[in-house]
Amino acid sequence: MKKFLLILPLFLGIFTNAQVVIIDTGAVKIDTIKHWSVVGKQSLMFNQAAFSNWVGGGANNVGWLAGVDYNITYENDKDLWENIILLNYGQNDTKGVGVRKTQDVINVSTNYGRRVSKSWYLSVGAGFQSQFSAGYEDGNNPEAKKISNFMAPGYLNFGMGITYRPNDNINVTLRPTNARWTFVLDKELQTAGIYGLKDDGDTSLLQFGFLGTAYYKIKLMENVSMTNTASVFSNYLDHPDRFVLAYGMVLNLKVNKFISSNITVDVLYDHNQIQKTQLKQTLGIGLAYTLNNGVKRSDRKDSQWWLKK
Repeated sequence: MKKFLLILPLFLGIFTNAQVVIIDTGAVKIDTIKHWSVVGKQSLMFNQAAFSNWVGGGANNVGWLAGVDYNITYENDKDLWENIILLNYGQNDTKGVGVRKTQDVINVSTNYGRRVSKSWYLSVGAGFQSQFSAGYEDGNNPEAKKISNFMAPGYLNFGMGITYRPNDNINVTLRPTNARWTFVLDKELQTAGIYGLKDDGDTSLLQFGFLGTAYYKIKLMENVSMTNTASVFSNYLDHPDRFVLAYGMVLNLKVNKFISSNITVDVLYDHNQIQKTQLKQTLGIGLAYTLNNGVKRSDRKDSQWWLKK
């Protein structure tokens, strides 16, 4: 009993000196911003021509082109992580000629940046490029000489640098330190000089140099947009003046949510592939479904610094 009487004043003293904390739930801000945004398009396009007693001549043909184009971005405070997946494959079957490949692209890249100032990021990233199937001279004729295949060549880039990204439509990355591996895993193509390989039987080539990439998207008019991509690579270790230059343009004409048409133009110069400028152009119309999930950076009020006075 005496112990209880001694402890009781101690508890009363603690109780009388305690502060009452009131939580105002109305003052708590709930972050409703989705840090992930997914913008993608799946497309399946067809072309066909048929002739019967047509004096002007022509060959019956049918073709198709399937594509997947995704941009998956994570942004939270100073962190920005962007992933791009681009896959295209198409064929054309012409009477009397047979099946020929018309499009073949694998392009996957990832880039992580940590913001150091408005729109500028210290970044590190990697990219992979190749194709799905074999390519041949003479218009992809399987009976002609083979000039490429899956992972022949295949390119893997990894480097560090800076990224400028003020909004979703502009992205420029400069990597003064970039490793570039060229892989040739088809034994028929592992001969000296092809794709820069030094000796017969080599399966890869390592280059180290500067890589610059740029992305710019512009809306020309309602339902008409143009996307431009460009890159330049210079190998510090061997002939740095022999730039690898690439440019791509996609003009997208949207009819409605499910039907669209696009025109693509690709220009490439790589001394290790062929000492000539390469050009590819395609035109297609067909089914396309666009996915837009999450809050894009350009739509977020806290990112629209260019609108603030």
